[in-house]
Amino acid sequence: MILVTGGAGFIGSNFVIDWLASSDEPLVNLDKLTYAGNLNNLLSVRQDPRHIFVKGDIGDASLVSGLLQQYQPRAILHFAAESHVDRSIHGPADFINTNINGTFTLLEAARAYHAALPAPQRDSFRFLHVSTDEVYGSLGPADPAFRETDAYAPNSPYSASKAASDHLVRAYHHTYGLPTLTTNCSNNYGPYQFPEKLIPLMIANALAGKPLPVYGDGANVRDWLYVGDHCAAICRVLAAGVTGETYNIGGWNEKTNLEVVHTLCDILDQLAAKPASYRDQITFVADRPGHDRRYAIDAGRIERELNWKPAETFDSGIRKTVRWYLDNGDWLQNVLSGAYLHQASRVAETVDGEGVRA
Repeated sequence: MILVTGGAGFIGSNFVIDWLASSDEPLVNLDKLTYAGNLNNLLSVRQDPRHIFVKGDIGDASLVSGLLQQYQPRAILHFAAESHVDRSIHGPADFINTNINGTFTLLEAARAYHAALPAPQRDSFRFLHVSTDEVYGSLGPADPAFRETDAYAPNSPYSASKAASDHLVRAYHHTYGLPTLTTNCSNNYGPYQFPEKLIPLMIANALAGKPLPVYGDGANVRDWLYVGDHCAAICRVLAAGVTGETYNIGGWNEKTNLEVVHTLCDILDQLAAKPASYRDQITFVADRPGHDRRYAIDAGRIERELNWKPAETFDSGIRKTVRWYLDNGDWLQNVLSGAYLHQASRVAETVDGEGVRA
C-alpha cells in the first residue's frame, strides 16, 4: 500500500491512473478537492478496489496520522500543492498554508509513523516529495540548465513556498533520519491539466474562438515534460533513488511560450480545421510581475544513476495532448463551467480516516 496526496489533481491523478495500470499494489488517495482537484480525472479507476479515495486536508494532523495507522503504507508520495504562479501573486496565503504548513504537518505525521515501524518496514519506508524547477529561479539565455546542486533563488510566492517545503523535507531527513526523496520537475503537460495553465488554456480558448493571450513578447523559455514521463520517473525514483537525495526530472524540450502556442495552433489547424488559422487568435498581453525568463532542467543525473529518460518527444507528447482535449470535450466543459465542483461538494467528508468511493 502507498499513500498519495493530491491524487485528484493534474499530475497526481495521472500518477494514480498509471500506477494502477502497471502495479497490483493498492493506494490511498488523499485530496482536499480544492478547485484544482477533480474527481472526473479518476473516473477510469472509480470501481477499482485498489483505489481508496479520502477527501481531506494534508494539514489535518489527526486525519493524516489516522490514515497512516489504518493503512500502514510503505511510502508517501506527496503531490498535494497549490501550483499556479498567477494565483500565488494575487493570493499567496493559500500557498503558504498548503505548501509549507501542510507539508510540515505531513512530515510530522510521517516522522512519528516511521519511528514506530518495526525494523524491516522502517528501513524500506520512503517519503517522496514532488517539487518544481521554479525553486531555482531564472536562467539567462546562455546559462547551463538547473542541476540538483544549484542554489535556490525563488522569485514568486509559489516558488518560494515550494522552496520552503523542499528545505523542510531535507531537514527532516538530516535531523530525524526520515528516508526522504525529492524530485524537481520542469513544466508538465498532458491530460487532465486544469485550463489555467498555458497549454490547456490555449486549447480551450482556441476552440472557443477566444483570444490566445501570450505574456510579454512570448520569449519566456520553459522545459516541457509530458506528464506520463514524469509519473514514470517518480516510480523509478521511488524504486531506486538514494534516500536524502534530489533528482531533477526534465523533458530536454526547451521552448519559448510563443513556440508552444504556434505548435498548438498548427496542430489544431490539422485536427480541428476552420477557415482561418488559429494563429490569428494570438494576442500579446502585459507581462505578469516577476515572470522568470527561462527555466531548463539538466536531467542527466536521473539518467546516469537511475537509467530513466523521457519516452516522449515534445512533438509526440503535444500531439497526444491536443488529441486528448479534442476527444474529451465533456471533461473540459465541466471544468470551464465549474460543474465538476458540484460533484466534489457531494463527496462526504471522511470520519476517522475511512475511505470513500468517489
